Parts: sequence; structure tokens; C-alpha cells
Amino acid sequence: MTANPILSVRNLSTSFRVDGQWKLVVRNISFDISPGETMAIVGESGSGKSVTSLSIMRLLAKDVSRIEGEVLLNGRNLLGLSEREMRHVRGNDMSMIFQEPMTSLNPIFTIGRQISEVLTRHKGMSKAEARAETIRMLEKVRIPNAHTRFDEYPHQFSGGMRQRVMIAMALASRPKLLIADEPTTALDVTIQGQILDLIKTLQEEEDMSVLFITHDMGVVAEIADRTVVMFRGDAVESGPTEKIFHYGEHPYTRALLSAVPKLGSMEGQDAPLRFPIVDTATGIITEPVPAVPPTREMQPVLQVKNLTTRFPVHSGLFSRQTGSIHAVENVSFDLKQGETLSLVGESGCGKSTTGRSVMRLIEPTSGDIQLDGLNVRELGTSDLQKMRKSIQMIFQDPFSSLNPRMTVGQAIAEPFLKHGLGSKNQAREKTADLLERVGLSASMMNRYPHEFSGGQRQRIAIARALSLDPKVIVADESVSALDVSIKAQVCNLMLDLQEQLDLAFLFISHDMAVVERVSHRVAVMYLGEIVEIGPRAAVFENPQHPYTKKLIAAVPVPDPARRGIRRGLMDDELKSPVRPIHYQPPKRQYREVSAGHLVQVA
Repeated sequence: MTANPILSVRNLSTSFRVDGQWKLVVRNISFDISPGETMAIVGESGSGKSVTSLSIMRLLAKDVSRIEGEVLLNGRNLLGLSEREMRHVRGNDMSMIFQEPMTSLNPIFTIGRQISEVLTRHKGMSKAEARAETIRMLEKVRIPNAHTRFDEYPHQFSGGMRQRVMIAMALASRPKLLIADEPTTALDVTIQGQILDLIKTLQEEEDMSVLFITHDMGVVAEIADRTVVMFRGDAVESGPTEKIFHYGEHPYTRALLSAVPKLGSMEGQDAPLRFPIVDTATGIITEPVPAVPPTREMQPVLQVKNLTTRFPVHSGLFSRQTGSIHAVENVSFDLKQGETLSLVGESGCGKSTTGRSVMRLIEPTSGDIQLDGLNVRELGTSDLQKMRKSIQMIFQDPFSSLNPRMTVGQAIAEPFLKHGLGSKNQAREKTADLLERVGLSASMMNRYPHEFSGGQRQRIAIARALSLDPKVIVADESVSALDVSIKAQVCNLMLDLQEQLDLAFLFISHDMAVVERVSHRVAVMYLGEIVEIGPRAAVFENPQHPYTKKLIAAVPVPDPARRGIRRGLMDDELKSPVRPIHYQPPKRQYREVSAGHLVQVA
């Protein structure tokens, strides 16, 4: 006999009031979640998946939203409850983990107090009982030294540890249903692996049901028993996860699956490989085209030797320097014309600081940087501005790097005009050409950044970076915030531009599957140092350093057959790069594994 579902959603529809009119954004969604089962709702930004979860929790603002249908939790219709009754349900019978823990945790209270509050309010525990239970929960989510960390504040935790705190808070009252809304999207791949393992383990221990919301099909394959695919407010397909992956019928399902980069799919490929692109309306797949390997020996356009960047740490009454953050330590690499070198590693490893130090957006402490024959570290202010014609940067969030008060045409033309490369008419012609080149229309140049989607804004940021005809582009996590199909399109665009314009990319990312697809060479960074560097095939097919192996092992694999697998990743945090003031780092030795493949000797 089948157990009664924990959650039954029937014909759920949600509307928002926009300009005095009700706009339907989620239409007639229905599904059941059984005890101990994991259901995934998958779809890209704007598909309605997060609105569905917020509707179930009744967390939408009442004056601008309208929820219709039935949401039955253990047979009780939540849509018919008063706000006071709902407050007892939330955090008690069902809990929610949000995508960004720092915005969900109160920065002025200790994490112990915030978790304890759930227990004193919902379970009627005394302060002492709540403290003991909170410490037990912190230990359960594998937070080391839970006794001492009880009295610490959110800013004293890393991103992965903050997400563990959120999970502990959500599980404190032992809910029967946990709603996890993109809980791993902003996390490094190893931390994501730990959180997924943790949710699976806790689910087994507590016999808890999980509603998991994500746009990552690799995560869905690893965690979900059943899957609902959402597209523009509709559930277009649902069923067992294996069936969705192997026999998905809707064109959008096939589009999502084909856009997922699969680690290991590059075996036998010499050059980077474009992503397949699927028309979401028809399901027609445009097969990927390999990049064309250069026919001549390319010269290094950027040479970095022994680059070191440190930041002083001040403390005490007189704010004396007591130590240094060793953000980048003795890093060396070459980047050739027409080549992509990827810097990979977790947050805090120094990869973004390396990119900014090379451009002197951050002043390096020591080392040598040669760019197209120029000694970058010796340049004065005016020469530095000229140097930046040769090297440009694409940032992770294009919205914050574009001026909201400037049209995109003005934003793209601004560097061209500032460097005196031509007249206003020539700048306009150049802007029109660049917009067409990055897959947008020249007619869009009079629009403002807020009128574009995230993927379109990233294309605009790329066009702006190209306005000075640079030889090198530093792409700092430039696709990590994008939906999977948009990510594929932007990566393909970058490969197209590299071929057409002979660009060199310093590609900074923590997404190992994307890195494998777009790179010629890969450098793995840990605690400010390069621990392994070499041709892409050598690093991915024959990783030597334990940290490289750990990064590769943590990547979610879009194969439902792996759902029961635990990675057994260590729960330790990335070690601190803060060192005492007179600390001298050890001299590192490297062993050559094969031609150009070097690994740091422990």
C-alpha cells in the first residue's frame, strides 16, 4: 500500500499585480511528494520554480500576489490557514533553505541564538535545552568545533559553512518537508558536493521529504527521485528522474539536458569544443563544432613570473600590521595568442586576485608581468591606461559593471572615445558592429541595461571589452551566474570571437565541466599557489595533485544511476591564507609529469 503523500499540490496558480492588472506567472502546477522522497523542480530563471516554492510556504507579499488551488501538507490545506497558523507551520512542519545564506541570516545575532530561537519558539525548550540541541544540530551538519562556533557571527563563517548553518536551522524542529531553493548554486564545487551529500544523509536519518529547486541538471540527477520540469510558468514534463533523463520528450527538457557540460566528454579532443545548442521550441539540436587549432606556433602575449600579491592585516588598539593575507604566492605562467588558459579553484584560492593583479587593478607585491612587450609593473598612470587597450576584463555580474544611467551604446562606445581612437560617428559604427558580432542587434544600442536579460547583459559586457581591440581578455567567473543554456551560448560566443580575432583568454572559474570544454591549458590554484598546470587533456585525464583530484571528484554528473553515491569529500574548510608578519613561504618544487604538465611536489 502506498503511503499518503506528505505534500499534495493541486492546480497551484500564482499571479502578481503589475500596473493594476493580475499577471499569471505559475499555471496549474500539480504534484505529490511521498514520505522520504526527493522531488526536484528544475528550470531556468523566470520559469516559475522559486515562485512555486514561495507560494507553498505562503511567503509572497499578500497585497501584490494571489495564490489559487490547493497545497495540502499532511492533508491540511495551507492556503486556507490564517497567517498566525502559517507561522506555526513554517519552521515546524516544513522548513526552507534559501539560495544566499548571508541574506537569510541576521548579521547582528550569533548563529547559535538564531538556531535556538526556532527551538524555543516552536518546541517550547528552555535556553539550556535549546543550546544543547543547537550544538547537536551543528555537529549533525558537520560544523567542526560546534561548541565554540555557537557564539560566532555569520561573517565569521565561509559560504559553505553558512549554508550548513541554514540547514541546521531548517532541520532544528525536525520538519517532515524541507524545501531547498537553489541551496548550492552560489557554492564552490567541493562545497556543493558536501552539501548534497549532507542533505542525502540527513534525509535518510530523519525520514524527511525534500522539494529541491534548481536549474542544474547534474544536481537533479544526483539527488532527485522524481522531477518536474518548468518552463515559463508551466510544468511541461514530470516523472521519475531516470525517465526524464533517458526519455525526456519535451523540447525544453532535451534543451536543458543537452546544455549540461559533462566532465570527461572532451576525451580525444585536441582543441576546445563548442556546446550543442537546442531550440527550446522545436528541440532541434545544433551539434557542436570543435575550435580550429592554430596552424602556426603562437607567441606568448602575456608572461607572468613569480607574481606575489599580499594584503596587510591590521589589528589592536593602534591598528598595527600583525600579518598579511598571502592572496597570490609566487605564481608563474605564459598565455599565448589565441589560447585559453583557465585558472580554477575554490573561492579564496587567489584566482580572481591573480587576474586583477595582472591588470594592475590590484597592485602586486612583487613579480614580473610582461604584456605584449611592456613591463606592466613599471608603467606610470598614462602608460597604464594605454596598456589597458591590450588587456580587458569581463566581470561575473555584468549589471554591476554597466552604468544603469548610460544606454548600452554609450557604455560600449565609452572606452573607444576615452582612448581617442576615433570620432563619435566611428564609435557608433564600431558599437553597431560589436553588438551584431556578439549576437545582438545594432537597433538595441539606445536601450538601458535593465531592459536586457542576464545573458544579453553579459554579451554587452563582452562587446564593451572588445571595443579597444584587446589581445587579452581576463574573464572572471563570466558565465558562473548564468542559466545552463545561456552559459552554453556565451561560451560558444567567446570561442567564436577567439577564432575570429585571435584573442587570448585568461578564464577564471570554479566550474570544472565548463573549464574542460573551453580551455587549451589549465592551472589549478590552492591557497594562492598554482599546484598543477598543463594542457587541458593532461590535467583532466591524468590529474596528479590531491587537490585537483578533489575538484574533479566533486563535479555533479548528470547520470541518475549515481543517485545513491556518496563522494566522501572531506568537510574541512579552505585553510586561511593569513600569515604572521615575518612568515617566509617555503620554496616550491615542481615535477614534470609529461610535456608542459607540472605538479607541485609536497
